[in-house]
Amino acid sequence: MKYTTRQSAILLLSDGTIFHGKSIGISGKTFGEVCFNTGMTGYQEIFTDPSYFGQIMVTTNPHIGNYGVNDLEVESEDVKIAGLVCKNFSFNYSRVGASGSLEDYFAKQNLICISDVDTRALVSYIRDNGAMNAVICTDGTSIEDLKKELANVPNMEGLELASKVSTKEPYFVGDENATYRISALDLGIKKNILRNFAKRDCYIKVFPYDATYEDLNSFNPDGFFLSNGPGDPDPLHGVIEVAKKIIADDRPLFGICLGHQIIALANGVQTYKMFGGHRGINHPVKNLLTGKGEITSQNHGFAVKREALEGHPELELTHIHLNDDTVAGMRMKNKNCFSVQYHPEASPGPHDSSYLFDQFVENIKLAVSKTM
Repeated sequence: MKYTTRQSAILLLSDGTIFHGKSIGISGKTFGEVCFNTGMTGYQEIFTDPSYFGQIMVTTNPHIGNYGVNDLEVESEDVKIAGLVCKNFSFNYSRVGASGSLEDYFAKQNLICISDVDTRALVSYIRDNGAMNAVICTDGTSIEDLKKELANVPNMEGLELASKVSTKEPYFVGDENATYRISALDLGIKKNILRNFAKRDCYIKVFPYDATYEDLNSFNPDGFFLSNGPGDPDPLHGVIEVAKKIIADDRPLFGICLGHQIIALANGVQTYKMFGGHRGINHPVKNLLTGKGEITSQNHGFAVKREALEGHPELELTHIHLNDDTVAGMRMKNKNCFSVQYHPEASPGPHDSSYLFDQFVENIKLAVSKTM
């Protein structure tokens, strides 16, 4: 990259606010809901997280790209964010384990990025005014034309996106001779979740988002998992019906993030779109069952209504987010089912939340022992 060839670029928000910056060299425009992540590291994991599909990512850490990329540090096969906004984009990187530069990584996938933006001002603006749609433009399209195009971009509320990131065909992860079998419904599943199951003596079959309960049950699983993913959970009527059937049969069930929201909806508890959402690797959560605190990784723009959960006779609030007292976890009182809103596989604690995978396996063991 020759710094002298970098072109001016803009970020236009749906309310008409404009932030100026420079293109990293990929020409074009990209649309999505603008959001920010407060993590100091882990940008490659963020960019490849399917839960971010359809979103323009603003990174609060001032340096992005400084340690390059590594082929092993991805949560899916390709970049899932719609675009990137950052302060300083590092064209040079310094890391022994890097397999390439972030610039080349973006170029291969044609991801549009705007740098040299006042990200502190931008994040403050989003915090005050809420999440909204935006467009990154690096090709000189007029503001008026961009406003017209941006007006036609659908809002995240009511938007079903799991189908955009889910696998098209079932696949297997782990040792087929493992002790336990898990049917996982892919709503945008992260690779590290599957690795956490596999290292706990589980063999996993991953199913497309539109698989039926009968499809999942055909694997003869010992437990079921509903994954994380992007978009609004409310339109996922088929997935909600699958969760209802698993719960009705009292099979071991674990949900993370979007899967957590699906379990709430399956119990008649509503979800809602948050003003700004939670995205970062330093979110404090309290486990109400143990009294212990956890530093967690979070990435969600929707949440479960706490008052509805607490008023439900079959549900128990188990975890709360300490910044705003929102729901971070729950369990069913008389069913083998629990879920969390955050991402225990991301391990920012680093081991604060890993017990959740152990808890699921223990639930499976207990269920298996009852059938013997």
